[in-house]
Amino acid sequence: MSNGKIIIAPSLLSADFKRLEQEISLVEKAGAEWLHLDIMDGHFVPNLTIGPSVVAFLRPATKLFFDAHLMVTDPEKYAQPFVEAGAQSISFHVEAVNGAKTKPLIDKIHALGAKVGLTINPDTPAEQVKPWLSEIDLVLVMSVFPGFAGQKFMPEVLSKVRQIRQWAGPDFDIEIDGGITTANVREAVDAGANVVVAGTAVFRAADPAEAIRQLKRIA
Repeated sequence: MSNGKIIIAPSLLSADFKRLEQEISLVEKAGAEWLHLDIMDGHFVPNLTIGPSVVAFLRPATKLFFDAHLMVTDPEKYAQPFVEAGAQSISFHVEAVNGAKTKPLIDKIHALGAKVGLTINPDTPAEQVKPWLSEIDLVLVMSVFPGFAGQKFMPEVLSKVRQIRQWAGPDFDIEIDGGITTANVREAVDAGANVVVAGTAVFRAADPAEAIRQLKRIA
């Protein structure tokens, strides 16, 4: 995956949906490496976003790595359609899948050719992902409660990032998502995150390309 490099992953949720191709091209040219895809089902979180057809439409338009975050009650149902649409990494919530189903879903996503991430909400202990670290490719630590863009960063989750980094070692991808700005990105990276999701801070900025460059410089 990133081999320890700091990756900026703009979140499509905050983009202007009237001009998605232009928005994606802009952040790609500015140096973003990943595109974070927030997939919400209106049940696991109180919002609805995009389906596989949108991902499939966007896939030919960019070389960015498609990082899909499934905020859905039934990730077993949706993992394959999103991989087939072009997602290269699928992260699902430990809160949505009970222990017995976790390993089969990890294996299924890997068999489809995609990377696998486990996601934890701000109030979920880091210990919930510890048993799976040797089986997965990344952990996504939510620094807001998922469902809506533009929320305030919760610094208390950084202790979990530090703990996971200690367990997983230096070459494992730890992603952080929620309220990331130039004011706190350094904190997140210092704690051990190496993949930084930024939505509002990028797509709602006066100059999204410059926002990415600033995030990279500070991180």
